[in-house]
Amino acid sequence: MPTPANIPEALSAILARYGNACSEGLLASIASAEKLEAWFEPNLDDRLRFESTLVVLSQQALYAWDKPTSQWKRWSLSPSVSLRKVDRAGLGVLELFDDQGLIAHWRYTAAQLNGAASIVTEFQKIRSGEDDSGAASICPSCGGPMQDGQVLCSNCAPTAVPSTSRSLMRLTRFARPRALIIAVGFALTVLSTTAAMIPPLLTKPLMDYVLIPHQSNLPARFDLVPWLLGGMLLAALLSWALSWAKTYVMATISERISADLRNATYGHLQKLSLEFFGGKRTGDLISRVSDDTQRICDFLSIHAVDFATDIIMIVITAALLIWLDPTMALVGLLPFPFIAWIVARVQARMRAGFARGSSAWAEMVNVLADTIPGIRVVKAFAQENREVARFQQRNDHVLHANDRVNRLWAAFAPIITLLTDIGLLIIYGFGAYQISRNRLSVGDLSVFLMWVSRLYLRLDDMSRLLANAQRTAAATHRIFEILDRVPSVAEPTSPVHPGRVQGRIEIQKITFSYGARQVIHDVNLVIEPGEMIGLVGPSGAGKSTLVNLVCRFYDVASGSIQVDGVDIRQYPISEYRSNIGIVLQEPFLFFGSIAENIAYGRPNATRDQIIAAARAAKAHDFILKLTDGYDSLVGERGQSLSGGERQRISIARALLTDPRILILDEATSAVDTETEREIQEALDVLVQGRTTIAIAHRISTLRKANRIIVLEKGRVTEIGNHEELLAKKGTYYRLNQAQKQLADAGV
Repeated sequence: MPTPANIPEALSAILARYGNACSEGLLASIASAEKLEAWFEPNLDDRLRFESTLVVLSQQALYAWDKPTSQWKRWSLSPSVSLRKVDRAGLGVLELFDDQGLIAHWRYTAAQLNGAASIVTEFQKIRSGEDDSGAASICPSCGGPMQDGQVLCSNCAPTAVPSTSRSLMRLTRFARPRALIIAVGFALTVLSTTAAMIPPLLTKPLMDYVLIPHQSNLPARFDLVPWLLGGMLLAALLSWALSWAKTYVMATISERISADLRNATYGHLQKLSLEFFGGKRTGDLISRVSDDTQRICDFLSIHAVDFATDIIMIVITAALLIWLDPTMALVGLLPFPFIAWIVARVQARMRAGFARGSSAWAEMVNVLADTIPGIRVVKAFAQENREVARFQQRNDHVLHANDRVNRLWAAFAPIITLLTDIGLLIIYGFGAYQISRNRLSVGDLSVFLMWVSRLYLRLDDMSRLLANAQRTAAATHRIFEILDRVPSVAEPTSPVHPGRVQGRIEIQKITFSYGARQVIHDVNLVIEPGEMIGLVGPSGAGKSTLVNLVCRFYDVASGSIQVDGVDIRQYPISEYRSNIGIVLQEPFLFFGSIAENIAYGRPNATRDQIIAAARAAKAHDFILKLTDGYDSLVGERGQSLSGGERQRISIARALLTDPRILILDEATSAVDTETEREIQEALDVLVQGRTTIAIAHRISTLRKANRIIVLEKGRVTEIGNHEELLAKKGTYYRLNQAQKQLADAGV
């Protein structure tokens, strides 16, 4: 039993917080001479609830304390094991990989960034020490081993698409609620396939008892012909009816599964935090929700049904062939192993090709998403030809990605056809030999050939379905990349319901970083209910970041923000944000009527309430001048209105929700002086009785603020009202003087 000397004193203090079972378990797990190099405390569980645990690194292994089982898990540091961290704004994840993929992960908030970086650094040092041969280099991202020529290790390189079956099986999550109707569709598939096997079976008596005896001048049973032909017709009609029912049922199911998939994907996008959207292109997300889900729908409604039919047909046909003649069946199924081998070789390359094609398609859609909303800028700068060239370049990428797949497919499909043709020739030859030895009748051979021809036809169809399956697997992977993401802002485990808050905001020693760049440093501030404060400072000082933290778009790395004495991380996110109203510098209006835009935050508002909010926002008069008044369509992003009109509608939108905390982000900086005066009158109504944080570059708009906060490089450098700060002749004074000079110069 190792001695406690194995555990550093600092780690012992941490272990004590987790209880005797934790410390004793670690002592029992490590070897007597094993040295513990680093440790780390992740503080989130997989559902992003605050739950601390412990990860410990030694020279030989990585250990993790599993609270539910009160046991330590151990992973040996073999050459295939790698450790990396992925940091996003407000959230990170520490991931452990081996050659099979991800084997463990731990989530943490920004407060634990340094601990995560420390354990990864120690892991890299250990790995570097093991790598004396020079056979493999070290990944600069995670410290894992790399092969020669690699820039990043396999774990840090762009993620490969999982296997086709694994990707498609994930869709069962959406199929499970409709298991009963899926079972009906499967039963119809089996019945329709079985019915299709009957006509070839009736060919045997037609050949052996009617056609061949008649041709050989022997007695023929022509009395059987009506019955045999009637049986074939009845089987064909039955197969058609069952196939129609099967296709309808499966198409209905696939449409509903795809609709559920779209709803789930879009719903999950709405739950994700702002940092996710900061790293994504609009066109890519639109492509995933629309194109990828439609591709999945097409596969499920058309190709999946065909694939299931082919599988059932092959199984039934193989069983019937073995029943008819085992030797002939063995000969007939001879090409199967070769076809299976070719499919296995080709599918991985096709899967990667379709993944590249999907990414190229998304990049092309990104160009559309950029240029169509920004068409006025494109035309204003006469950049139409440039944008056409950019679109053509992205379109060429799609073409080249698809050409690579098509070249592979062009070689693959004919090989399958060739093998099936060779299989039929072998059956003809061996069948003729068996007939010459009186071991097989012509009727048996005819039935055998018809069944085998159908079987090979199904094989050929399945090979063609492979391309659709790979394309759908790539689309499914792209969809689940969204569904697997978790919000970086965690919901509380034991929520405190805020109701309607009073609006006292207390900011206590908060820090925040975007990746490695720290933008907020130890900020302390108390804002009383109903107080208006102004935030000023040079660009990049952290004003918008501070507001984002108050709105809890991100979580602080350290310290806390309290509203009414409660840490905002204890409030349910939606309930807390319902107390906040925001007026942005560039107000965003949705396509729809003016009334719908004003009532966006309160959809059930009456027309009288909407009009009252518009009156208070000084928007009522200009709205009545429009053709349809409050029912006038504003166009996409409100482009049919002036900047001042859009701003007053956004103020009316904020007024209608009656928030207790109000955020004004450069609300008057993008308008002329006269419009600014009108907007300022509307803002004066809006801020009354509300806790207000106003960001402004125009210092003149903050004269009515109770206090003005000056931020520089993420720190509070000055606090006071307008006159007090001017008297200090500090940063605020210099900003004011600079604006006066610009005003005097007519700028």
